[in-house]
Amino acid sequence: MVVAGLVASLAGCALSFDAGTLGVRATLAEPPGSAPPGEEFRVSKKAVFLFFGILRAAQPSLENVLAGPLVDGSEINNLSIEVRSGFGDILLTILTAGLVVPRTVVFTGTVAPPGN
Repeated sequence: MVVAGLVASLAGCALSFDAGTLGVRATLAEPPGSAPPGEEFRVSKKAVFLFFGILRAAQPSLENVLAGPLVDGSEINNLSIEVRSGFGDILLTILTAGLVVPRTVVFTGTVAPPGN
């Protein structure tokens, strides 16, 4: 029972994203002091876990989130993915006694036009 609890606490609420499946070039950071050209974006989505974070019920898809701003030949620069618990997320977790654990996932970055 203790081992199951330890495994659940270490593996719960884990998200993984693979920028290699986007089909476009994506960079995670630019050199300090240089701002990449292009249009900035910020998209918030929800990830939902069940049973104290052991099971994943819903995970935002990086491909679906970025499908709107991308056109042929575009690049993603300064891609950042932040996962956090807002007040509503924590409140729902408490009200459901940990059976439903939502997380807010925020994607930010810059879409560079083709040829940059």
